[in-house]
Amino acid sequence: MTRLWGVRPRWRTDVLGDFFCPGCGGDRNYRRQHGRRWLRLLGAPVAPLGPVIGSVQCTSCHGRYGVESLEQPTCVRLGAMLRDAQYTVALALLAAGGTAHRAARDAACAAVREAGFEDCGEAQVLAALAALSGLGSELHEAHGMSGGLAVELHAVLEPLTPHLARQGRERLLLQGAAIALADGRYLPQEREALAAVGRCLDLPQSRVGALLEAATRAPY
Repeated sequence: MTRLWGVRPRWRTDVLGDFFCPGCGGDRNYRRQHGRRWLRLLGAPVAPLGPVIGSVQCTSCHGRYGVESLEQPTCVRLGAMLRDAQYTVALALLAAGGTAHRAARDAACAAVREAGFEDCGEAQVLAALAALSGLGSELHEAHGMSGGLAVELHAVLEPLTPHLARQGRERLLLQGAAIALADGRYLPQEREALAAVGRCLDLPQSRVGALLEAATRAPY
């Protein structure tokens, strides 16, 4: 039997976009909407009753979620953030240890290619490092991480950190450690750079120390 009366919202779409749908478990299109509750008679709206909280509706499963669901990056966006993080950590550790050693340059370039920048060779890595560090022609005598790279670490790693499991954050740190160890023991400035990476990734200082120590015993 058809209900004579009821209360249901009427929705209006404000924004269309892509998001990670909690119901579908993947990237989907969404409608961000606002609405108003209406008293309905035989399904037809007859009197407004007041606004309802804005929400996001998936166009695939038609599930409705809070606007906070838009804070979760899409799978595509998360992949790009992770690539940028691996790239920036590689540059930071290469800057900290200097570029004079072939083994360190090779390790940094390998990390960059593993991140997804397959066409990025040594020349491109060194050019990017020069641009970020501002060291220009003194690049090959670099010792220590520049302010530009420190800022870049914070800008790239901190937005990613809430979306990575602890194992993923630790793996990023260990990738940096592998570059630092490629040409020998940690230098003091390399330890400082790795400590900065650990802070950006919200890893406890004691855990960072344990991971760096374990990395010295790993075969590279």
